[in-house]
Amino acid sequence: MNTDFKDVMSKRTDEDLIKIVTVDRDGYQPLAIEAAEQEIKNRNIDTTKIEQVKVDLTDKIEEQKEFDSKKVSSLTRFIHFIVDTIAFMILAMIFAFVSGLFIKPTDQGLMIIISYLMFAIGFFVYYVFMETRFQKTIGKFITKTKVVNKNGTSPDVGDIVRRTFCRLIPFDRISFLFTANGFHDRLSDTTIIKDEN
Repeated sequence: MNTDFKDVMSKRTDEDLIKIVTVDRDGYQPLAIEAAEQEIKNRNIDTTKIEQVKVDLTDKIEEQKEFDSKKVSSLTRFIHFIVDTIAFMILAMIFAFVSGLFIKPTDQGLMIIISYLMFAIGFFVYYVFMETRFQKTIGKFITKTKVVNKNGTSPDVGDIVRRTFCRLIPFDRISFLFTANGFHDRLSDTTIIKDEN
């Protein structure tokens, strides 16, 4: 068994080994830690490097904890869902009304197609424009939150478009009730945090 740990640890990077014997120590078996410590000795890794990597890792862990503390609750996400659904439905109705001034279809089937088209345009214009321009929708303005990438940076247009398309996945709207991030967050590598500005 110890031979297996030695083999595994010999394939790890210096940073991985240091992480195992310092900040992640509680997550490993004693034999694995022993094998990692032996590999560090075999590689003659300088103690100053070990201390620097340990400090860097601890800082990253603290930054992640701080970032995670800014994430919003499922209740807040539910408020976004209600407010934003109402907002984009109003926008779709405005599009339908304006298009009705210019397009006068007599065929019932064509009317249904135009209605669905206006609904889709309202949906995409609302989410893509609002989240690209402001990092917020009306629901997020109300709750003082914003959309960011998983690393805390502002998402680009591609992230927002992917996020918007993912909202069309069945059951996406309720997925955030069962996971920390809903499908459209997880698949677009985004999340919602409190906006402290």
